[in-house]
Amino acid sequence: MNTSITIEEILTRKHFNLTDIIAGSSGIKRQVKWVHCMEVTQISHLLNGNELILTTGLGWKDCDDTFLSCLRQLIECDAAGLCIEMGANTMAVPQCAIDLANERQFPIILFHEEVPFVEITQDIHSLIINKQYQMISNLENYSQQLNKNLLEIDHYEPILKFLHSYLNVQVILIFNENEIASIPKIKKKSTYQMVADIYEEKRKLDKTVLGQPIQVLGENYAELLICSNGRELTDFDSLILDRTATALAQHLLRELYIEEKKMSEESIWLTNWIEGEYSDEAIRERLSYIDPKMQLDGGIVCICKQHPKYNKNSAKLDGTYFKIMFRTVFEQYGFQIFSMEIQQHLVFILGDNRSSEDWKSRVTSAVDRIMKMDVSGRNRMGLLSIGFGKHVQRLSEIYKSYETARETLLLQDTLPEDDRSFFYQDLHMHRMISLINKHGNLEETVYEYLGPVIEYDKQNNGELMPTLKTYLACNGSKQETSKQLFIVRQTLYHRLEKLEKLLGSDFMRSDKRLGLEFMIFALDFLQYSSRKISGKYVDKYIGR
Repeated sequence: MNTSITIEEILTRKHFNLTDIIAGSSGIKRQVKWVHCMEVTQISHLLNGNELILTTGLGWKDCDDTFLSCLRQLIECDAAGLCIEMGANTMAVPQCAIDLANERQFPIILFHEEVPFVEITQDIHSLIINKQYQMISNLENYSQQLNKNLLEIDHYEPILKFLHSYLNVQVILIFNENEIASIPKIKKKSTYQMVADIYEEKRKLDKTVLGQPIQVLGENYAELLICSNGRELTDFDSLILDRTATALAQHLLRELYIEEKKMSEESIWLTNWIEGEYSDEAIRERLSYIDPKMQLDGGIVCICKQHPKYNKNSAKLDGTYFKIMFRTVFEQYGFQIFSMEIQQHLVFILGDNRSSEDWKSRVTSAVDRIMKMDVSGRNRMGLLSIGFGKHVQRLSEIYKSYETARETLLLQDTLPEDDRSFFYQDLHMHRMISLINKHGNLEETVYEYLGPVIEYDKQNNGELMPTLKTYLACNGSKQETSKQLFIVRQTLYHRLEKLEKLLGSDFMRSDKRLGLEFMIFALDFLQYSSRKISGKYVDKYIGR
């Protein structure tokens, strides 16, 4: 739809009947946004682009170098073209300027008679303003038709077809999960990355490609591209593209809500799956019913819970909103998401569509993106705890990931912030300590190893326990230990002598050292699980 003015159209207007295009005739399709009269030679700071310049050439009279400099400035500022009134001030256009204009497809137009610049500017500006009114009217009409279509369609393809028919351009929708849709269909079987790279390069080189991201819940979900073959894309094309991108975002968000609702209706089956009641065959048969193209290579379970510490001014987590946001982000990292609510916790099964070798890095990247999202403060991410179970290769073993995800959340509440992790596999020693605590007397075991040091510090207000922890952490390096404790070497030697008397001179022997380190981890565990070792034990060091 023609809502812009080109030099070709202007050449048909009054006062342009006695003109010649002496250079850059291949650029007559250039858009004209304004007409400007100019006689000065330093002009780059005066232009915004797409201006048609009217001049008598007074500024460069008898100086070809000055004329060439002005021409270069016009080209660099993306002016539409140059109109020169031939007369006493300008006798001829130098050949070097003609060659440059031809090379850059920059039109140079000559008036062979004296013309009224005032009437030319009035005429063209009136035309531009009328075109602007027409563009607004067309844009409003397009938006109304688009909104009407949104109420009737159940797939995004009709939107792409409508955009294509309205602008007569190639339309391409590139999804972040490496899928593309195009109208008309791209004949070559190009891969996602090839298409993305080709059009990204074209967008840098010329004005025949425009792109607009499709944002869903604040995240880039896809990108909409339009590409013309025979013309430059205009501001009107850009506005139409923007309206279409907004409509696509609304449609895709609606689809996500519908999909989430369907998934909620599947909650009974999902609950049975997560409890280990189905075989691999039964699970894959059910998944193929949901999506025949779905091919999963194992998976992980994620559990999210909201802290009970939110204050009266904080909004609770919007479960539906968060589930859609979670799905939107994680699908971009190669996961198929199944969500449910169990005992007021949000539970997600992450079916893995890619290689299991890099699942952890992909999950980490996705969590980082979610943690940075806080659209209007709605999701309250700071009030969430998230735990991921271990990755399992068989879908029938997803219950194992669920159990370990639950344990991950439980352990997070008992650990110092620096030791916390989203991942079960990163908790290492803390998992073993938790197991011992469940099935034995952890407090007595800790005191058996560390009791003499605890009692000494308690009675003498000493610093042997911090010294022991740092010395072990530094692998027995006295220099590094004294540096981290901010003490002189002589003080450290004195403390180490005390530790040898209390723990034995062989406390750095590998097996004994391993036991001491394990008990220090256990002491921290008891500390952050808010337990007290009674009476004669550690009441001082439990708070360290």
